[in-house]
Amino acid sequence: MTLHTPVLAGPVVLALAIKSDGYYVDCTFGRGGHSAAILAQLGPEGRLLALDRDREAAMAAERDFAGDARFNFRQTAFSDLGSVLQAVGWSGRVNGILLDLGVSSPQLDEAERGFSFSSDGPLDMRMDQSQPMTAASWLRRADEAEIAEVIWRYGEERFSRRIARAIIETRTETPLTRTAQLAELVARVLPGRERQKHPATRTFQALRIFINDELEELDAVLPQAEAALATGGRLVVLSFHSLEDRRVKQFFRGPESSHSGWPQNLPLPEPPSPRWRLVRMPRRADASELAANPRARSATLRVAERLPW
Repeated sequence: MTLHTPVLAGPVVLALAIKSDGYYVDCTFGRGGHSAAILAQLGPEGRLLALDRDREAAMAAERDFAGDARFNFRQTAFSDLGSVLQAVGWSGRVNGILLDLGVSSPQLDEAERGFSFSSDGPLDMRMDQSQPMTAASWLRRADEAEIAEVIWRYGEERFSRRIARAIIETRTETPLTRTAQLAELVARVLPGRERQKHPATRTFQALRIFINDELEELDAVLPQAEAALATGGRLVVLSFHSLEDRRVKQFFRGPESSHSGWPQNLPLPEPPSPRWRLVRMPRRADASELAANPRARSATLRVAERLPW
């Protein structure tokens, strides 16, 4: 069995507070690093369900874990969590759920997947390779305003309009089909450079998030995870950029009563009861992990425990 080193593996396992006979869900299997760490803590009665929409993840799960009776894998998006748990009879019984958001290290490392600007490959970026739209096919047909909006909204790139204009101008002469083409285009049109960050970082992030509906998937899975957890069950989330982390933080905070415009002669409504108890954990990778795994530098860990109402 060959597994990649997952980000914050030790803190993640600690955060899940694993019971030997508990029921756990790894919503982002990747190549099984976190799943292996969870299984190492489970006894014979414990169970782990893993999800991933990537067919290569499904192949890895079959290759590396098929002989473990405690393990079950479903190839699906994690926005299907509720229906999968209902099918296996786990709804409301789960002791811990892990969401390791974003792209996995194996996906970044395989040039043919098209996620990385570090090596040349087809401009693909699909996590689910059965879906028809690639980054290249979308860039071929989208107009300038659409491209600029995606790069701004999902990459928070200040120069999104400049990049979009350059993409439109370039594609009239040469179709953008390779990651190196796009990375070079962005580097050429951006003024100045940030230390230790490739100029195309935000553009690649934006296209990847858009192509895979990542934020919509996250918004869909969070309430399903809440419904799935037993009282005292924990939801553990690893995010890698502020767009994800803000959503997770707001979800754990719960619905907040807005009193803007509330009539002064009426009493304020009671605030809603909290649904989560926040669990204090190290939120960032320490120096030793960063030395061993530089990709952990942007990881943020958030943990919350389900309250009994």
